[in-house]
Order: sequence, then structure tokens, then C-alpha cells
Amino acid sequence: MITVIQREQTEDLGNGFNPEMVEIPGGIFTMGSSDRERGSGSFRWEIPQHQVTIQPFYMGKYPITQAQWRAVAKLSQVNRKLVDPSEFCVFIGENRPVDRVYWHDADEFCQRLATKYKEQQYRLPSEAEWEYACRAGTTTPFHCGETLTTDVANYKGRRRKGRDGKGTIEVGSFPPNAFGLYDMHGNVWEWCRDTWHGSYEGAPTDGSAWVDGNDDRSSHMMRGGAWNSKPENCRSADRNYLIKVKKNFVGFRVAYTSRVLTL
Repeated sequence: MITVIQREQTEDLGNGFNPEMVEIPGGIFTMGSSDRERGSGSFRWEIPQHQVTIQPFYMGKYPITQAQWRAVAKLSQVNRKLVDPSEFCVFIGENRPVDRVYWHDADEFCQRLATKYKEQQYRLPSEAEWEYACRAGTTTPFHCGETLTTDVANYKGRRRKGRDGKGTIEVGSFPPNAFGLYDMHGNVWEWCRDTWHGSYEGAPTDGSAWVDGNDDRSSHMMRGGAWNSKPENCRSADRNYLIKVKKNFVGFRVAYTSRVLTL
């Protein structure tokens, strides 16, 4: 059993970047989908289910917003330029998640933070960390239970409860999961550190990112589904990937490793 110790940390890092980070307690969980999950039967890349041990870490309470993106884009370049990529900025702006983000740009974002703020070595979460954080101690397809509704996530639902269903919405518009994380289902797909693998055969069991091949050419993992996703693609176990393509449904959130164990 995972004991949820919700500790939030809002950091004043200057330059307009003030992330709210949530401490995720360590634990052991079962990664991957079971045969009973709708939509998972043909997805061999979600199996075999396996036990993974996660060390405590911090994760962004929300996906990175457009305002936060613009603030970090002003920091010194590490490997590549960062431009404002978002398609949906013309509709609302500051508190919508940044979208149309390349994996390499998300990685550059983290490297700029890690270079400037050395106390917190910001990075993309591993795929195992992401699923563990999304589940927040649950074993159901969604952290909210067996089914997803438009009352709890922004996805391609039959009824939108007054929302237009044509794009992203402000982060934090729906209730959080048990760890205090928002938008883990829907809104934007979120990049992970891992490169793509077609199954969990040989996957690490220590929560680390599974990276091989040439990072510059490899497909990378993304999780969580988006505003235009079917509910089965928003499941905690669902996996997807892209390579060098900008899409208006892809964003990310940041993580860093906790230096203090909480178990």
C-alpha cells in the first residue's frame, strides 16, 4: 500500500518561472495493462505487466504552461533555440499547456532549468515514474476509476459539459488525483524521457528511463492522452510515441529527484 504524503513546493526561480511541484512518495507498483482493460487487448506494447520500484521524486503539479515556456525560453541556450510553439495561444493564452512541442525542445527546456537552478536537476519523468504518478495507488484504468467522463478530464467525450471540445483548456480545470497532480488524463500528451520500445520485455524495474539508440533519431514516449483522444487512449497504462513531428496535442511536465526519502 502506498501512503500518500502530499507535499507541495512552489519555487520562486525568478524569470517568471514559478513551478508548483508535488512530492511523490516512493513505492512498488504494477506497470502495464491487464487484459480486462478496454482497448488494451491488441496493444502488446502495454505488456507484460511487471513490478517496478519507484524512488521518491518531485513532479510538476500541472503540465508546463505557455507562460512558463516563454519564461524559460529566455534562459541561456544549452543545445537549441526555443521558440513559442503553441497553436492554441491565440484562443486563451497564459495558463493553457504549451503544445506543439518537440521532444528535443522539452529536453532543452529541462536542461536550461537544470543548468541555471542546480539544486533541482529538472528533467523529463521516466515512463515508469509517469505511470506511477498517474495511478497514485490505483489499479483501475484511470486514477478516477473504471471509466472517464468529461466531468474529470478534457478529452474527446460525447458531451463536453459546456466546453467546445476543440482544443486545450487551462491547466487545473478538473480535480487532481490522490497525489495532487492535475491533468494526468487528457488535455495534452506528455513527453517522457524514454525511447520507444514495442513491449515491456527487458524493461528496467527500478523506475529509471529506458533509453537506447540514437536520441536524435529515436521515437520517444508520451503518456496521458489529449483533448482529441478517445478515453481508451487516456488510460494510465496507455503508451504512444512520436518522432520529430509537431502536433497541437503534445506538451510535457517536469520532474526532479527528491534528495530526502519519505518512506
